[in-house]
Amino acid sequence: MKRLHRFIAVAFSCATFGVLPIQAMAQANPPLVELAQNAGAVNEIIVEGTQRIEPDTVKSYLLIQIGDAFEPARIDRSLKSLFATGLFADVILRRQGDALLVKIVENPVINRIAFEGNDKVGTEDLEAEVALRPRVIYTRTKVQNDVKRILGIYRGSGYFAATVEPKVIQLPQNRIDLVFEVHEGKPTAISSIRFVGNKEYSDGRLRGIIQTRETAWWRFLSSDDTFDPDRLTFDRELLRRFYLTDGFADFRVISAVAELTPDRKDFFLTFTIEEGARYKFGKIDIQARLRDLKAEDVSDVVEIEEDDWYDVDEVNKAIIALTDRVGELGHSFLDVRPRINRNREKQTIDIVFEINEGPRVFVERIVIAGNVRTQDKVIRREFRLVEGDAFNSSKLRRSRQRIQNLGFFESVNVERLPGSAPDKTIVKVAVEEKSTGQLSLGAGFSSTNGILGDIGIRENNFLGKGQIVALKLTIAALKSEVDFSFTEPYFLGREVRVGFDFFRVSEDLQDVSSFDTERTGISFRGGYSITERLRQDWKYGIRVSKITGVDNAASSLIKDQVGTKTTSAISHSISYDRRDSPLTPTDGYYVTTGNELAGLGGTVRHFKNTVNAGKYFPIADKWVLSVLGQARYIVGMGKDVDLLERFHVGGSNLRGFATRGIGPRDSLTEDALGGEWMYAGSLQLDFPLGLPEEFGVTGRVFTDIGSVGQLSPTTSFVDDTGSLRMGVGTGVSWTSPFGPIGIDLSLPVIKEDFDITEAFRLNFGTRF
Repeated sequence: MKRLHRFIAVAFSCATFGVLPIQAMAQANPPLVELAQNAGAVNEIIVEGTQRIEPDTVKSYLLIQIGDAFEPARIDRSLKSLFATGLFADVILRRQGDALLVKIVENPVINRIAFEGNDKVGTEDLEAEVALRPRVIYTRTKVQNDVKRILGIYRGSGYFAATVEPKVIQLPQNRIDLVFEVHEGKPTAISSIRFVGNKEYSDGRLRGIIQTRETAWWRFLSSDDTFDPDRLTFDRELLRRFYLTDGFADFRVISAVAELTPDRKDFFLTFTIEEGARYKFGKIDIQARLRDLKAEDVSDVVEIEEDDWYDVDEVNKAIIALTDRVGELGHSFLDVRPRINRNREKQTIDIVFEINEGPRVFVERIVIAGNVRTQDKVIRREFRLVEGDAFNSSKLRRSRQRIQNLGFFESVNVERLPGSAPDKTIVKVAVEEKSTGQLSLGAGFSSTNGILGDIGIRENNFLGKGQIVALKLTIAALKSEVDFSFTEPYFLGREVRVGFDFFRVSEDLQDVSSFDTERTGISFRGGYSITERLRQDWKYGIRVSKITGVDNAASSLIKDQVGTKTTSAISHSISYDRRDSPLTPTDGYYVTTGNELAGLGGTVRHFKNTVNAGKYFPIADKWVLSVLGQARYIVGMGKDVDLLERFHVGGSNLRGFATRGIGPRDSLTEDALGGEWMYAGSLQLDFPLGLPEEFGVTGRVFTDIGSVGQLSPTTSFVDDTGSLRMGVGTGVSWTSPFGPIGIDLSLPVIKEDFDITEAFRLNFGTRF
């Protein structure tokens, strides 16, 4: 009978402990629990096998203590509790008389982690990705997770053939060295990208929309031709956005399949899409449901035109514009939503913008995280919201954009968190800083200044205060320049940008005007934004100019100007900018007007007026028509206008003519003398050339007009007609890996006999 009871107890224990962790089952001696159900109490707990861990620590993890009965269920939970700590490779619980024997085998401690065979991915990048660290407990599960992380890095870089093998080197005192042996293999390239279901756009056009590229020899500086699953997801979104901004409101990506070749060297990507019908905007209406607000009060900010192709970006712009305008009218809590009605027969989309009262929520606190170097106040001052304000989603979007525009951060994430009450919210801004210092070395050639080289040092976030410090040195065949500048964007805690500039310029004008010039000066400037689009700037500068090296055969009007003069001037400008991008605009316009008054001391006295304007028209995708113009006028105050203050036209502002190629000119010496007024304009069409977009090559055709004239006092030996000149031509721009390159071929079609023409113009520069 006793043998039968013992057999039953052992069988029950085996059934109870039948489900054990894999680590325990893998041991040569599986855990053995010899118990008799309800057979007495635990009088002692004996722990064996500890090296680094104190026995009392092991006992603390047990769910059975001294005085408890030998219950298989409780001992089973104790066994699982010990394994769950991750500290032990093996655990055995055994009854020894009235004592519970706990025999353990501790997991080793990692002494060092090393990587071998990683050439394409740096060791620092791998160390940052793995979770294991020296002096951390080793477990197989953690190692396998780290192997997956390492493979994820390589697959994100296009190395799908990569393998990782972890190896353990045993050391004394239960320590180990962990080595990840990496076999990288060759990068897995994108051999082909195909589209199924596209009718409106060709495969080539859609390949230019997505970021992933087919492999080619010229893409050695890019990784876009290697397969990345995350980039594939981004490509789907790029396709969707492209179609939704061109009228295809029903567009969807049915699938995006990546097929790996059997040799694991290449991928074939196939996007299956459904374009659907193309819609135009139908009736646009506004329903204002706020007190004292009428639709006509805000309708002018909606720039959507009926019968235009449907564009989801235009809808979003209208929502933001309505939110801003209603907020300016004093309504803090609002919700603007578009109600869309598709007419599939007429293929139109009617939109009703509903302006409703939103929930009454206030900003309780603004939390900034992730900024190590940049001071909090630099980020906080870009917010359009402060603690205690009514929450406004439009202002929050503008705040995020303003922080991003600082250029100090790799990423800016803004999120709303619940506050201490239902009507309060916490705004959290998480930023990731990037390098803000720049060291640039340059070399190039321009038709204006010849061969040139420059070096520049610039810090856009000096001492983390958002201040800008820059030093630039340019040495060219015909012009040399040194510039130092400092800018404080928030003077005395207000949104007022102030700064100063010091410069010294030496220029060789022997070929066009028979003299050399040197200018040294310093200027102090300040400016502020009147609105988001309107800005006003002021500047005071003093400069010393010297005309030297006058040729013996130079014009007498130039010889009279030899010597040193001092200019003390205050200037003012107002600019209004509605371009979609100040660097590469494709839509919008800008207008800038300014004045300069010289004569507050010094020897030069004049009053100068300037106007610049431009308008950009998106004709078609990647086709942009631009109309640009500028005009200047200067008048002397009590004396003639100084030679160095006169205007010159030609070269970059009037193609077809050389630099200083038109305008008043000494008929005997052919020296350019400059004029007291000028104007120049350009009509230009930029378009793609059908080459892959990553080539960065675009073409253009243009017509330039301009003139310059009026020289005081008038003399008989000066050619000064003030007549219209015109040049037409074509050009190519290439954003090369070595810098921007521009080539223009132009022909002067309206000119004077004494003008200097220029058919070919090249500009080349680089930064590295």
